Amino acid sequence: MGSVPAWARVYVACVGLAALACMAPLPHLHVPWWVVALLAVLYAGCERITLPRGTRGAGAPGRDARDAPKGMGTFLPVLLAGAFLLPPSAAALVALPGALLARVEQRPRWLRRVWRAAQLAVAIWATSRVHWALGGRDAVVAPHFPYALVPAGAGVLTFCLVLTVLDGGILALADRVPVRGAWRGLFARSLAPVAVHGLAGLMMAVLWRSPYGPVAALLVLLPMYVSSWVFAQYHRERAAHQATIRALVQAVDIKDGYTRGHSERVGQASVMIARELGMDDERVEVLRFAGILHDVGKLGVPTRLLRKDGPLTPEERRVIELHPEYGHEMVRGIGFLGEARSAILHHHERLDGSGYPYGLVGAQIPEFARVVAVADAFDAMTSTRSYRRARPVPAALEELERCSGAQFDPGMVGALVRALDRYGWHPAVTADLYPPTPPASSTLQGDLQKSVGRRAP
Repeated sequence: MGSVPAWARVYVACVGLAALACMAPLPHLHVPWWVVALLAVLYAGCERITLPRGTRGAGAPGRDARDAPKGMGTFLPVLLAGAFLLPPSAAALVALPGALLARVEQRPRWLRRVWRAAQLAVAIWATSRVHWALGGRDAVVAPHFPYALVPAGAGVLTFCLVLTVLDGGILALADRVPVRGAWRGLFARSLAPVAVHGLAGLMMAVLWRSPYGPVAALLVLLPMYVSSWVFAQYHRERAAHQATIRALVQAVDIKDGYTRGHSERVGQASVMIARELGMDDERVEVLRFAGILHDVGKLGVPTRLLRKDGPLTPEERRVIELHPEYGHEMVRGIGFLGEARSAILHHHERLDGSGYPYGLVGAQIPEFARVVAVADAFDAMTSTRSYRRARPVPAALEELERCSGAQFDPGMVGALVRALDRYGWHPAVTADLYPPTPPASSTLQGDLQKSVGRRAP
């Protein structure tokens, strides 16, 4: 996202000013500056080494905070050790070099670096403030477990809470996530990883103040570095998966302009249904891939048929109806897609057995395929095409409910209705390549009967 809304820029500026205010007392403090410098260099070095290109990095306006587990996308033990060892203003300073020098893939890079630096500085300042207010300084010098865990635990909770508040704000302003859903789940997802890093930071702080000194404290970083390196490898693999998906989707979009942006929206609607059904995060991610790639088989369909004006002949329709099988063959060897492959093959099946390619009935249709079928039909009805205008969401849902039980799984339709009632529908904005000039005969049921996202005969 190269362009950040004006209100998001104002928000980043306000957080930046808050970070400067947190560090304002520094000139009047007597702190061990060599400790501040050493921790800042350690943090910057760990960030540069452990974070792969294309991962969260410096963080920024315009990203989705739900895509990266906060607290594991950055190397926190050093920052939290600083919060437990140093006065709040000095602790906030530790985060700046690493955040300002971090790799940033998306533009505007300077704004993203400033945002991440300001966000971390404010969070670490608040963490140190709470820790010291609860007697954490004495607990680090002369630790008495488990009592020393109380101020540290309070500091970790504060850190998670501040990051959650700030992240939710940037989601609402930069990504235009609805306010009622911007903060949903952020705190819960960040707490466990940040708590692990907090324990490592506490160990560093205790050893630092012990007779063994800073050298022993630095040994704590070794296992944490290894775990972060493993996490970085996971992100590299995930980035490779995303690149594969993106290339396939772009190829389909280029070949069939009617469905430009359709794949991403089907993936988004599929995720909403999956979360409403209570699927775990791993299955939700695979289902998102299924929604995005459901029409990849169109690459095997002649372009002249996909772009044909007017009704399709029965022979042409039979050719186009082969696209689920083409798609399944194309992705057969992509192991990480898992259950998504069955959704690509069966997303045009119907509960009453009148679908294709195999005429499966009821529960014979894989769960993922039943989800994608509903998401696909919903987006088809609510998107503007060259031959008709987009339908209102309520009208589309009414039609889905009317066809549930025969064409669609009622459970999937109900999940989509509940999800849209809770969050609304905010699909990604895509270029509208065709003027909205619907024919008078276009109907909602006609949209459902079309098999591949274009006019049916």
